Amino acid sequence: MRYIPPQQLHKSIRNTNPHWIQHVVDEFYRDMQPRRYFDLFLPLVQQTDVRRAVILMGPRRVGKTVMLWHTLQHLLGQGHRPSHLCYISLDTPLLHTIDLEELLEMYQELQGFETLDHTFVFFDEVQYLKDWDVQLKVLVDRFPKTKFVASGSAAGALQRQSQESGAGRFTDLLLPPLTFYEYLDLLGLNEAFFKIDTDEETGIYLRGDIGRLNHEFINYLNYGGFPEAMFTPTIREDPQRFLRGDIIDKVLLRDLPSIYGIHDTQELNRFFGAIVYHTGNEVSYEKLSQASGIAKNTIKRYIEYLEAAFLIKTIRRVDDSGKTFKRTNFFKVYLTNPSMYTAIYGSVTEEETEALGSLVETAVFSQILHDPERIHRIHYARWKGGQGEVDLVFLGPNFHILSATEIKWSDNPFHHPEQLKGVKHFCSKNPQISVGVTTKTQFGVKTIGGHEVRFQPTAGYCWLLGYLNLQNFREKRLLTLLKAP
Repeated sequence: MRYIPPQQLHKSIRNTNPHWIQHVVDEFYRDMQPRRYFDLFLPLVQQTDVRRAVILMGPRRVGKTVMLWHTLQHLLGQGHRPSHLCYISLDTPLLHTIDLEELLEMYQELQGFETLDHTFVFFDEVQYLKDWDVQLKVLVDRFPKTKFVASGSAAGALQRQSQESGAGRFTDLLLPPLTFYEYLDLLGLNEAFFKIDTDEETGIYLRGDIGRLNHEFINYLNYGGFPEAMFTPTIREDPQRFLRGDIIDKVLLRDLPSIYGIHDTQELNRFFGAIVYHTGNEVSYEKLSQASGIAKNTIKRYIEYLEAAFLIKTIRRVDDSGKTFKRTNFFKVYLTNPSMYTAIYGSVTEEETEALGSLVETAVFSQILHDPERIHRIHYARWKGGQGEVDLVFLGPNFHILSATEIKWSDNPFHHPEQLKGVKHFCSKNPQISVGVTTKTQFGVKTIGGHEVRFQPTAGYCWLLGYLNLQNFREKRLLTLLKAP
């Protein structure tokens, strides 16, 4: 192996820290509006009296690196010396084989520090380094007056390793794809569509043109999960080329093999393409095996890998009384970001009702996915005989049903509630729960089988879920109501 001289490594670190000389971060990052999750992340970094590293997890291209630089920018604004803020990207091939401790020593040599007290060190894309979690824990213990921050794209793998090896030393934060609330916020459109009455706990009203809101919702489905795509016309014009190449292919063909040692990456790639097409649908290992020709045990591993990379999420099935099944023969698979459908199959339009139905349901689920306190209680209901289904069922701490929501991208069920046979049956079995149905444009209350069911537009419901999560609103029901104009 060719020897890499220390000067070359030092040069690489200096080049990624222009603020050491300029005393400000690069203009590219300064001009970007911070994501709303920045307000949750920054206090964790600033908490220097607790000996903990902060681990920022999340899928590719959702703004993790930008958030690190916004944090650096904020620390500079608070008066921290530029030399006390170090950013190191492990995505640089030159640094792939260098231990974290060696990198820290290089930083110390470059600055001529006798100690690393009161410094902040950011390790970006840390998943490329073997045993990063063990190494980082050692640094946290050895340098109690240094704040360490790490980020990485393979969220599930990072979370698993940090819990096993960094117990008591790591604080994890998941940065998800953009919520619909954040999407409109970055476009400056929240106030155009929604009014928040601070005098009431749930005083949130939809206003403005619902048709225009739905138009933005379709845009969100197509590319809104990725901040870069929102503001880059080239990506929006050819999402399959840019999003697939930069996000999906790199994860499937590079990130996962490097972490899990997957051998047949092409087979995994084809399998993922099939999963994307069936997002929001019920599947089974048996049916997936028959359709793909891949062994069931291999499919189970692939699904585990794809969940680890935060590309998909599976949820379990319950019956019409809320009881789970002993064997997980059937389950639903959702993309964690509906825009990944666009990356493989191209943009959807409002006229493509079949594809939209699954993507709209995927979008609603992706808003809930951001809430770690809720996600393990989310199920779907389907019962014996296949006579009906309810899309989202929220179980309480003791696994009794709290609420249920049926996701529709149509106003027909509002005008013809007799079509909601699954909802009617579910209500008859669970008369005590709150039940909601989403629509395309309609608000209202209907009585179905003697049970009061509330209707509200899907786009507004999606926005509300994202907003409440960021407000740290921890209600005990999945059904959240948006008020009509």
